[in-house]
Amino acid sequence: MSTCFETFTDYALRSVGIGAKLLPKTDFTLCQQFTLIGSGLIWNVYFGALALLFGFFLANALALARIAHNPLIRKPAEWFVFIFRGSPLFIQFFLAYESLVLLPRTGIHLFGITLATSWLTKAWAGALIVLFLNTAAYSAEIFYGALRSIPKGDLEAAEAYGLTGWNKFRRVQWPTMLRLAWPSYTNEAIFLFQSTTLVFFSGFPAFSQRGDALYYANYFADKTFNPFIPYPIVAFYFVLLTLGVIWVFGRVNLHLNRHLPSNTRSRIRLRPQLIR
Repeated sequence: MSTCFETFTDYALRSVGIGAKLLPKTDFTLCQQFTLIGSGLIWNVYFGALALLFGFFLANALALARIAHNPLIRKPAEWFVFIFRGSPLFIQFFLAYESLVLLPRTGIHLFGITLATSWLTKAWAGALIVLFLNTAAYSAEIFYGALRSIPKGDLEAAEAYGLTGWNKFRRVQWPTMLRLAWPSYTNEAIFLFQSTTLVFFSGFPAFSQRGDALYYANYFADKTFNPFIPYPIVAFYFVLLTLGVIWVFGRVNLHLNRHLPSNTRSRIRLRPQLIR
């Protein structure tokens, strides 16, 4: 019987190919389940963090496109947001995988250059692309609503100071948009990290049994016929992950609103009353 420390060293990084290659077969311990499910959580963090990072920039571009006067710019952005917000994420995973496997396995030949396509059907790439596009659509709607909610007086004040065009957007519109949208965007970030569990149910395969947290939880549930231990462990890890996201986004929110009087900490000063 190996100790919990040995189990941790063997399986803590197994999901990324470091450590023991074979999964335990019998005599499953609580330490093994916590360690392997925590190892799989690395992939959930990978999917959520990268999709959120790249989706943030695409969401800003889509929000700006939606307020554009030119219909050639506005309409594609509106349809993109509508399609990805209007269809279930699981269906998006399924359609994306079925579309990507139709690409030639030998690659696409363009101008004498062969572009590999096989990597797109892997979970680390294909599932990430779907999550990236999905969160960009939801976040774009949040940012678009924030842009529409910017007080007119702020824009008029910026113009009175001589700020126009890019300078007005960079110094007034964009910071105000972020302040207004950040609470809702925090909810979208939490939802995105929880949505990474759907990768396990999608068609994108896990490479060499290196799956996410739900992959290992399902493995233990199938072997022990007891789902009431591994699945609560997954929930426990995601509660911790959610607390981490709330803390990080809360710090960013404090930075965005640092100039507001309500965010200045009052100092307690001792002022003895000498004269009544």
